[in-house]
Amino acid sequence: MKPMIAALVGPTGVGKTRAAIGLCARLNAEIVSMDSMQVYRGMDIGTAKPSASERQAAPHHLLDVADPRETFTTARYREMAFAAFDGILARGKLPLLVGGTGLYLQAVSYELRLGERGADEALRERLRREAEEPGGRQRLHARLAEIDPQAAARLHPNDARRVIRALELAGAPRGQDERREGPYHVEVYGLTMPREALYARIDARVDAMIEGGLVGEVEALLAQGVPPQETGGPMQAIGYKEIAAALRGETTMERAVALVKQGSRRYAKRQWTWFRRDERVRWFDVTDYPDEAALEDALERAIRADWAAAKEQEA
Repeated sequence: MKPMIAALVGPTGVGKTRAAIGLCARLNAEIVSMDSMQVYRGMDIGTAKPSASERQAAPHHLLDVADPRETFTTARYREMAFAAFDGILARGKLPLLVGGTGLYLQAVSYELRLGERGADEALRERLRREAEEPGGRQRLHARLAEIDPQAAARLHPNDARRVIRALELAGAPRGQDERREGPYHVEVYGLTMPREALYARIDARVDAMIEGGLVGEVEALLAQGVPPQETGGPMQAIGYKEIAAALRGETTMERAVALVKQGSRRYAKRQWTWFRRDERVRWFDVTDYPDEAALEDALERAIRADWAAAKEQEA
């Protein structure tokens, strides 16, 4: 039996970070971030990166590992995540993946990956031909935005090579039964809640980000020479591109904040769509539990049962 990795997924704003920190103490676990924007240094407020006190409460990995002026690939994430897993397992602890980047979850779960031997060359060639058609690059980018919006946010539509690789990783081979499991066995647990309740939380969180200094954070990144969103870099992320546009005078700050809320709600909906397609996910509705402790109790029971089963198969 391969070593078990637990993954806590769900839409933005649902409470994954808080639940994960509670689980770490209960399960002797360490958190491996699974967020494609939290890897960047200096992008703290707009990505809802765990605070200093939260990082002290539980070990975190893969935060602040990249400069926002560089391109951070899914292949690089996979390599760093595997190194983190191995270190945590060597310490006798449970690696706990936490985040909402579906493409990263796929990257650590399955063998067929971009740039590796055994990749689906037929699909890659089909996508290449489509990219050469009139409007093909835009269609491919729009497709990527539907299935992995954070990957699309990092990539410009004209960067057909990387868009194709991201699509290949996200969608090929299609059926889960056709995929070969990677070096770890990943058990996936998802947090959810009624849509209107989540949207209200998202709106409140955006307001808190503005009060917490998001505008200043964007100003600092621009001053450091972080490329504008037109280049497809991290400044394309929700919360950054809208504030940057307001700072350039292209819209009002009030309108920018409204667009951040709208974009965040739409992103949460796309995350739901992505993870609902993953048959491995066992869902826990946050509103079914009277408090955080009860939710953590339920998650702990499920993870412990799976972990015990994995240990028995290893023996």
